[in-house]
Amino acid sequence: MNTNMKHIGVFTSGGDSPGMNAALFAIAKTAEVNSIRLSGFRKGYEGLIDGDLVELDTRELQKLVHRGGTFLKTARSARFLTKEGRQQALENLRKNNIDALIAVGGDGTFKGLLAFSEICELPFIGIPGTIDNDMAGTDFTLGFDSAVNTAIENIDKIRDTAESHNRIFLIEVMGRDCGYIAMHSGLGVGADAILVPESGQDFVRLLEKASVYDSEEALIAIVAEGDELGAEIAASKIKELNPKVDLRITKLGHVQRGGNPSAADRMLGIRLGAASVKALLHEKKSVMVGILNNELSLTPFNQVVKQHQVQDELYELVKIFGK
Repeated sequence: MNTNMKHIGVFTSGGDSPGMNAALFAIAKTAEVNSIRLSGFRKGYEGLIDGDLVELDTRELQKLVHRGGTFLKTARSARFLTKEGRQQALENLRKNNIDALIAVGGDGTFKGLLAFSEICELPFIGIPGTIDNDMAGTDFTLGFDSAVNTAIENIDKIRDTAESHNRIFLIEVMGRDCGYIAMHSGLGVGADAILVPESGQDFVRLLEKASVYDSEEALIAIVAEGDELGAEIAASKIKELNPKVDLRITKLGHVQRGGNPSAADRMLGIRLGAASVKALLHEKKSVMVGILNNELSLTPFNQVVKQHQVQDELYELVKIFGK
């Protein structure tokens, strides 16, 4: 047990995700119980470089557990990609007597910590905060469940108008490199087709259905934003094959990032936040805390940054329900 841990710094980085505030509260509460001071750096790596930090109050964070977004704000940082930016961040950590860092973010966040570890010997712990669920070392990332629930809620509403007009709807959900949101939301709403970056056959099945579409019912296709074709190209090819169809495209966009976190994401944030402080107390470093098979796990950063592959079981489900 590390009894010399006196001051922890924490920041949120990359895209925001529901549940980040719950994680911050859990970090603050666990640090408080262990008599550890906690400071938050605002706007991700930019805050590290600028020395923009605030003392975190447990009682104030407790009031934000139900809120989406991140109290500490977040930002992309081109400056941290430079040696000069990382050196300035290191000087700020030393000046503020920071003993360890906890970062809540995605793949880019942990790549940044890996680069930072080349000049900074402080222990770093990561919490997977990204709606895409595209990270190895954890079954689910913080914000994924909330994003899927938001997508499903909106797709259900779109189906109502699609049914009224006998339309084909291509609904784009987030997922730049990974099709988890599309698969979970598509299966959850009973979609007719699901297009994801990991598969090259999904569009063929959609074309087969759309080419003969002449129905009183709607045809709903969910398209991950990172799909190799995309909603616009898919729509144009469908219209080429079946010019008579009434077709619409809806992009859900950043609405999937917002809103109150689901119960699952609140609990995930609490578990991972507490686990991150405990990992530091047990002298762990350069690892991400995650949940595998409902058990807490620690994964080295150099394994985390690899793409989280979609499970074969989900592929099979998409094939079954897409026929």
